[in-house]
Amino acid sequence: MPRPVSTVRLFVALVSTALLSAPAIGMAQSASLNVEIDQAQRVQLRGPAGSVIVGNPAIADVTVVDANTLYITGKGYGVTEIVAVDAIGRTVFQSQIIVSEGAGSGRVRIWRGGQATEMACGSSCSPSIRASEAPTP
Repeated sequence: MPRPVSTVRLFVALVSTALLSAPAIGMAQSASLNVEIDQAQRVQLRGPAGSVIVGNPAIADVTVVDANTLYITGKGYGVTEIVAVDAIGRTVFQSQIIVSEGAGSGRVRIWRGGQATEMACGSSCSPSIRASEAPTP
């Protein structure tokens, strides 16, 4: 004859199963994300974000498409962190962002007298105007 399962054991089993199968909205991503300079990368969040925090906006910027989708753009070389939290402060995304030069990007940096000039190169090279260096109207 089968033995009755206690109410406490049944409750613990149900809660454990629910926690293991539920989406990890409160869990943060810990892996780093590589983004090439002047390029954007799409990030799909695990849950809706209420706020997005960028550690250093000179290195990376975020465009919020909707509550669940971000685009991270590499602005300057370096490492920063981006965190997205939901409306009650739970972390839905957290990642170290590494912005570096992409392979085969066709760019050259020339240092002359302590001043760096970025050159965009195809069949010939010409000075590259980056968003941070663009003249203001």
